[in-house]
Amino acid sequence: MLTFLRQRIVSSAVPLLVVVLGVFFLARLTGDPANLYLPLSATPEMRAEFSARNGFDQSLLAQFGDYLARVSQLDFGDSLRTAQPAGEAVLRAFPATLQLAGVTMLLAITGAVIVGSLAAVRPNSMADRIASFLSSMAASTPDFWFAIMGVLIFAVQLNWLPTSGTGSGAAWVLPVATLLIRPFGVLVQVVRGAMVSALSAPYIKVARSKGASERQVIFKHALRNAGAPVLTVAGDLTVGLVNGAVVVETIFGWPGIGKLMIDSILQRDFAVLQAAVLITALTIFALNILIDMCYALLDARVRQGAMA
Repeated sequence: MLTFLRQRIVSSAVPLLVVVLGVFFLARLTGDPANLYLPLSATPEMRAEFSARNGFDQSLLAQFGDYLARVSQLDFGDSLRTAQPAGEAVLRAFPATLQLAGVTMLLAITGAVIVGSLAAVRPNSMADRIASFLSSMAASTPDFWFAIMGVLIFAVQLNWLPTSGTGSGAAWVLPVATLLIRPFGVLVQVVRGAMVSALSAPYIKVARSKGASERQVIFKHALRNAGAPVLTVAGDLTVGLVNGAVVVETIFGWPGIGKLMIDSILQRDFAVLQAAVLITALTIFALNILIDMCYALLDARVRQGAMA
């Protein structure tokens, strides 16, 4: 297991470095922060002083070297907008994104296991066809369209739900529903396919011949053996939620990492943007390692292939 874990860490380190490089240099293409933070009447001396104070008067390579040196000490710099440490701003916003992603995936996995398992019990039945049709629609629905329609119908026209905020349980409904729809649709299809294969395996016939109830056959024997592909897809979808919450958080004003990134780009707050992307990348890196470890624990062939 240690060999497998070491290989996964090494192979994931290169994409992490590419992300750090890309964000640092691409952020500089958004323009000179002096044009945003200084008045139009600012003199060349004021602009030069602003650039020197924030290190923008150095070459890009020198700025990048300084950035890496500070990051190695867990210093992400200070926000241009608030003059507060960028790392603290990111760590304040990140729990909101993790909470949103966690609740969404918990509901998606629970609902998909129930619906997908029941659909697999009777393949090609009416219930199976309805579940397959609805899950295909859910998996194909764009997040931004669903979010806008949800706001238009349930918040504006019916006035049942708030358009933004986190102060009440009702404020969670539209953001969670928007993030939930695609993972639920994908997982229903994955659970159904894995369960159909598992229910036709010889050990299921043996379990039934020994008098196991249908509930035990489905949720104890078949579902446990169908868990590996479901875990893999659920892990990838969880990573996608953390990485792709930008649209949902922006539309619903959710105070998470996605909204913070968009605000930082618009305000050319390089330190906060770089800290947000780096901490998000590290979180995704850790999630991928955890998913691979769980998959290796479920399937010994993965561990053996990694050590071969």
